[in-house]
Amino acid sequence: MTVRTLRDLPRVERTLRALPRVERRPRLRPFGGSGRVRGVSGSGRVAGRSAAGRRGRVVVVLSLSAVVLATADLRGHASVLRTAGAAVAGPAEQVLAAVTAPARALSGDDQVRVQELERHNARLAAELWAERAARAREAGRDRLQAAHPRMTLVPADVVAVRGDVVTISAGTRDGVRPDLAVVTADGLVGRVVEAGPDVATVLLLTAPHASVGVRTAGPNEIGTVTGRRGDGLLSLRLLDADAPLRPGQQVVTLGSSGGSPYPPGIPVGTVERVDPVRDQLTRTALVRPAVTFSTLDVLGVITDAD
Repeated sequence: MTVRTLRDLPRVERTLRALPRVERRPRLRPFGGSGRVRGVSGSGRVAGRSAAGRRGRVVVVLSLSAVVLATADLRGHASVLRTAGAAVAGPAEQVLAAVTAPARALSGDDQVRVQELERHNARLAAELWAERAARAREAGRDRLQAAHPRMTLVPADVVAVRGDVVTISAGTRDGVRPDLAVVTADGLVGRVVEAGPDVATVLLLTAPHASVGVRTAGPNEIGTVTGRRGDGLLSLRLLDADAPLRPGQQVVTLGSSGGSPYPPGIPVGTVERVDPVRDQLTRTALVRPAVTFSTLDVLGVITDAD
């Protein structure tokens, strides 16, 4: 009997069920003194037992054969399924392989080349940024000199900010010394309080203990401007309590003896609010600085003024 496909299994099962059933005989107990059993041959085995064993082995062999052939048949079907799946998924796999081929091919020397290009681009970007910064500094220095044409200036960059002081990139080797005024193209920044060979420290005009003599444009009323904290404004105090003062008036440096630290005529700020209450000796107001202290960049140290 041959099993070729799974469809043959029912026929095999029916054949197996048709085989005669081997009944299990009860085990005979010995009696008498001879030690022999009725119906037992001289070898001591039950008559017919060999035939039953042979039939049992036939059943086992047929069952194993059916299982093996069925498994082979299943494997054959599995290969058919795999073939069909490959036919369906093959084109999609080919498209995916074509799309990902450049990425998979990017290896070895190609990856090294890409890394070199990335480093080269980074260097170019850094060089471009440095070039733009240099041009901006040069333009700032040109504006600085144009705003103060009668003054000798040492240009410097702000390299550090610490509260009410800044560090600039110019020192004694450049002719910078303490008690020199520092300006931008817009107006007064402060004065040098300490100088080293290559850097100097500048006290900003906004510091509470900074003070500079000023005058108002027009009536030329004299007073002082001091720094204050909080709103970025400066305090103006005129010596004449009856001096005319209104918002929008310009305030400039009065000028120090010998021109140091502050030469005359440097813009300080604009009157923003006048105190309506007058005391007996002075008149006060708040001044908006001419310089934006939060964006300091290129500064100039005035070493000489005509």
